[in-house]
Amino acid sequence: MSFIDTFKKHHWNDIQNSIYAKTGKDVERALSKSKRDLEDFKALISPAASDYLEEMAKLSHELTQKRFGKTLQLFIPMYLSNECQNICTYCGFSVDNKIRRVTLTDKQIEDEIKVIKSYGYDHILLVTGEANKTVGVDYIKNAIEIIRPHFSHISMEVQPLDLHEYKELINHGLNTVLVYQETYHEENYKFHHPKGKKSNFEYRLETPDRLGEAEIYKIGLGVLIGLEDWRTDSFFNALHLDYLEKKYWKTKYSVSFPRLRPYTGNLEPKVNMSDKELVQLICAYRIFNEEVELSISTRESEKFRNNIIKLGITSISAGSKTDPGGYASGLQALEQFEISDERTPDEIAAMIRNQGYEPVWKDWDEVYN
Repeated sequence: MSFIDTFKKHHWNDIQNSIYAKTGKDVERALSKSKRDLEDFKALISPAASDYLEEMAKLSHELTQKRFGKTLQLFIPMYLSNECQNICTYCGFSVDNKIRRVTLTDKQIEDEIKVIKSYGYDHILLVTGEANKTVGVDYIKNAIEIIRPHFSHISMEVQPLDLHEYKELINHGLNTVLVYQETYHEENYKFHHPKGKKSNFEYRLETPDRLGEAEIYKIGLGVLIGLEDWRTDSFFNALHLDYLEKKYWKTKYSVSFPRLRPYTGNLEPKVNMSDKELVQLICAYRIFNEEVELSISTRESEKFRNNIIKLGITSISAGSKTDPGGYASGLQALEQFEISDERTPDEIAAMIRNQGYEPVWKDWDEVYN
């Protein structure tokens, strides 16, 4: 049994129609309950909930402070390589883009570490394109060996791996894996991933199951907002989260909210999500699930990130570079996507403090122990 069995019991059009049929009374019912289910989540992400955004924001704020206090975790990505064997219509690393490909050497990794540590970080996210031959398990394992002495928490966002490979990397110090389905619309998924290992929809869909079986500390989920109807995609992501929490209850979970950003190729979003709708989605997740960590990246604007701090977000990136070697070497390799908030980590930390919150530079459990 895997999530595929649960996924196949839910049909896209039926879920979409159910969400758009929700009424104000459904939203009010969800807000009045002490524990919400997936039907309540549908109501909270429905168009009907847009009239209740103030109430949702207030409740989301209260629930977040109850669980996480006035703290905000900071993280930073280190891009190890832009090599990729996949064609993805929305990504600058796509194999059909004629760009300069860069994979960091041990020395370049060490140079990146020095810069990132100078910012104050103790939590790092390793990112690569999906290229098994160039940046496969052996390369990642070596990178973790170099990085591990300098950071207390190592996260990773790379190609999906097999169960035994995850176990091997966990034994070498890996703590968290982010794996976004991109979209749960199977037909549309195949359109956006026509070539490469990533074109296997079900293998990617089962990746969090393999991570759960490997007993990873934390799994990060998300969809790429703009590929499909964001409400329906978000329901399936919440369904996935609900399934995982029940089956792999020892593992922690996070949800991210990446919206399509400009890159080489410039795919136009199929669906545009407004800032107000993104606030609604973030609040809906918090009201639905008080424990899940909610993360926002530098894809979003300075103004938006300033205003979202108190509404449910628990994790935020700062000072991000999305090209390999971007912090130290000045290689000028192509970025995966353009960032929007270009403030330094110190500036983000100051903004957080000015709002009465405390920036946390390492993982939560390290702080609370």
